[in-house]
Amino acid sequence: MKWLSALVLVVVVGVQASPVAETRDLQKRALPKGMDVSGWQPGINWNTVKANGIEFAYIKATEGTTYTNPEFSSQYVGATNIGIIRGGYHFARPDVSSGATQANFFLAHGGGWSADGRTLPGALDIEYNPYGATCFGLSAASMVNWIRDFSNTYHAATTRYPIIYSTTDWWKTCTGNSAAFASTNPLWIARYSSAIGTLPAGWAFTTFWQYADSGAVPGDQDYFNGDSAGLKRFVSST
Repeated sequence: MKWLSALVLVVVVGVQASPVAETRDLQKRALPKGMDVSGWQPGINWNTVKANGIEFAYIKATEGTTYTNPEFSSQYVGATNIGIIRGGYHFARPDVSSGATQANFFLAHGGGWSADGRTLPGALDIEYNPYGATCFGLSAASMVNWIRDFSNTYHAATTRYPIIYSTTDWWKTCTGNSAAFASTNPLWIARYSSAIGTLPAGWAFTTFWQYADSGAVPGDQDYFNGDSAGLKRFVSST
């Protein structure tokens, strides 16, 4: 996978968090720190990760309908054993199969969710296509339908809607800036800057912010928009 000014915290209620105030720009201090990793980060020392204050981790599980992260099991178990809240993410390939097909592949290879207090709901990583067309050859309407197919399939299997990870630029370009998911799917925005900036249509706040692609721990660097208690409520809510 390749974003904080006046202090604003949110209270997590149900699937989404309810913002106390405008949350497009947040302050980094006191927010739970996280990371996201893939097969490009083998051999992670999870004791060091924990010592650096990481409270949650997203781990790449799958891509498309054929790829599974060979490091997923060791990364997931490593995070679990050290007490870090963890979950899987799926890199979307809307050009190769339906959303439902990919959601089921993700669910079968580490992307599930349970209300055990330590499992993040699965995340759909949908962003710039590293293999070709920016929008994977889909129209904005077709892209929205693809995301909805993935999201509804995941929700039917887990009772949770998947987190949507993207950038505002890609979302505007490839979905026509659709607001169709803002009331159901938590947002994970990627922006490497001192402030999050404009969010995709419909979302008044972001639940996660990927603010850098490197830092004190392996992989990308993230924040949860809330406090540690809120993060725990978020992973347990149905």
